[in-house]
Amino acid sequence: MKLDDLLGEYYELEQQLADPAVHADQARARALSKRYSQLTPVIAAYRELMQVESDLGTARELSGEDSAFADEARQLEQTREELIERLHHLLIPRDPADEKNIIVEVKAGEGGEESALFAGDLVRMYLRYAERQGWKTEIIDSTLSDLGGYKDVTIAFKNKGTPDPGTGVWPQLKFEGGVHRVQRVPVTESQGRIHTSAAGVLVVPEVEDVEIEIHDNDLRIDVFRSSGPGGQSVNTTDSAVRITHLPSGLVVSCQNGKSQLQNKDQAMRVLRSRLYAEAQASADAEAEAERKSQVRTVDRSERVRTYNFPENRISDHRVGYKAYNLDQVLDGNLDGVLRALIDADTKERLEQAES
Repeated sequence: MKLDDLLGEYYELEQQLADPAVHADQARARALSKRYSQLTPVIAAYRELMQVESDLGTARELSGEDSAFADEARQLEQTREELIERLHHLLIPRDPADEKNIIVEVKAGEGGEESALFAGDLVRMYLRYAERQGWKTEIIDSTLSDLGGYKDVTIAFKNKGTPDPGTGVWPQLKFEGGVHRVQRVPVTESQGRIHTSAAGVLVVPEVEDVEIEIHDNDLRIDVFRSSGPGGQSVNTTDSAVRITHLPSGLVVSCQNGKSQLQNKDQAMRVLRSRLYAEAQASADAEAEAERKSQVRTVDRSERVRTYNFPENRISDHRVGYKAYNLDQVLDGNLDGVLRALIDADTKERLEQAES
């Protein structure tokens, strides 16, 4: 869409939002306000660019009479290039889930207790990072291993207020999904040999029940007793809930809540988000096929990262990122690796927008 068209849309939104009748329909008012807030930084940068180009024209005209205007023209040319670059980034098509909260699932893979302990390390890493960002977190469900790791855990990450573009939980963590591999000497290893094990991470946007329709007759709901490390029962009632979505085959279970109702609500939360993610992935795949473009640099479906403890090294295989600060990363300092992923995705989106 051309900038003049966006400017026209912006003015039209201003008029609509100034109409009291619009606010009688809260859903429509929210949608208009959301679009208005998305366009505001674009229009601000566009207006600034128009002013700079006007000033630049004047400075060039006067530069023959006064060398000071020649210096000003050079500065304005640099400012103009910076504003054009900013507009390019602002005009990249935004991910529709950018402002959503997310649900992260971490599951131990092959490697037994070592894999479960590594899953626990990943959970701690993400929780520490969330704390640094000021996000809220909520452990929805978890199953502990005998040595204190996690067989699986489901965590909700929530934005603090309305995030600025690109700063929310989804833009920052959406590329964490995939297989994470660890290389280290396990606590269970008596010979000091380095083992390789892995844990899987799934990241999906959290959606409201109005965003995706689930029919009751498409669900099979089973109840069972909660279990703890070693498989022993930790409850005398059938409060744990397992929900199977029959059309898709997705299965979600929750057992951490105090009642069957709480566990059912939490399981439905996770199920809605998984179904939404599947629908988005399907739509993205269709769009990708239509464009006949290459596979995205950041592919969340593949093995994504290796954590090498002997060398204190972290490697992200998708973008070739490598750093020797693994101890800091596991303490929640994810800025470097996340920035590499976001920059690679931004570059690719820019190339697609310009092609």
